[in-house]
Amino acid sequence: MNKLYIGGDHAGYELKKALLDSDLFSNYEVKDLGSFSDESVDYPDFANPLATKVAENENYRGILICGSGNGVCMTANKNPKVRAGLAWTKEIAELTRLHNNANVVCIPARFINQDTAFEIVKTFLETEFEGGRHQRRVDKIA
Repeated sequence: MNKLYIGGDHAGYELKKALLDSDLFSNYEVKDLGSFSDESVDYPDFANPLATKVAENENYRGILICGSGNGVCMTANKNPKVRAGLAWTKEIAELTRLHNNANVVCIPARFINQDTAFEIVKTFLETEFEGGRHQRRVDKIA
């Protein structure tokens, strides 16, 4: 079974809880890395550990959630083995997997509704990397 890590800051806490209460992760061993409340925290304290965990194995994936999605995305992408993509639609989530082989999806909790977030996560988890000409480009990222 593949591992999935999920985390985010206070702005993503409610959405993270809703995702964890869903059945989207039935094929994954899920580890919640926090935050564990809606009290103000610093997003790098959650994005960095998640990026480290995802970088440990090519089969690991991650979901990061903050207000805009940008802070966690910028932080996660500091790890050279992480390809984090900011997705606000399921189509963007699909392209981050198809073309960029993203292993982390970043979700902007303050700008999308719960149904859209669920579609983004479902698409991110179900879409496989297309490879081919995209592999050459992904190889140049790190």
